[in-house]
Amino acid sequence: MQIGKKIKRLRLKKGLTQEELGERTDLSKGYISQLERDLNSPSIETLFTLLEVLGSTPKDFFDDEQEEQKVVYTDEDQTIFTDEDKKYRIQWLIPTSNEKEIEPVILTFEQNGEFKQFEPSLSETFIYVLTGRVRLVLGKEEYIATAGNAVYFDASDTHQLFNAHAGKTELLLVATESYL
Repeated sequence: MQIGKKIKRLRLKKGLTQEELGERTDLSKGYISQLERDLNSPSIETLFTLLEVLGSTPKDFFDDEQEEQKVVYTDEDQTIFTDEDKKYRIQWLIPTSNEKEIEPVILTFEQNGEFKQFEPSLSETFIYVLTGRVRLVLGKEEYIATAGNAVYFDASDTHQLFNAHAGKTELLLVATESYL
């Protein structure tokens, strides 16, 4: 068992640097680095202190039955919602996207379609226009993007998407936090 690798994985999941973990456990950054590279082994007391700070129990840490990480998602994993009134369809590409830091979706607009208006947030948004043309209203500004264009913005102002094409518009939208 590679204890160091597991410690590093837990530290990264917690969003801590080696220095921050060291400060919270009264260990040096160098010692944390040695542990993570399996160059040193912690005492039981030190390991338990690390696990407490990292939010793990000894049982979970040593349990070899790790949940298998899903990497490839198929059509069966996706969820689709259609809003007939606003003339759009949203397709969540991964089932656990609301539990992740990013949320990738395919958004398809019919002619005159529009997506809901969003209030300002800490979210960052990336859009790639697959087909058609989209209009982004961001605060008091408006932007047009056509097939092949990419859009990136901080959602620090109210914002809304509209189909700016006479036919269908389809785009890949990836947002951080709780955009959707």
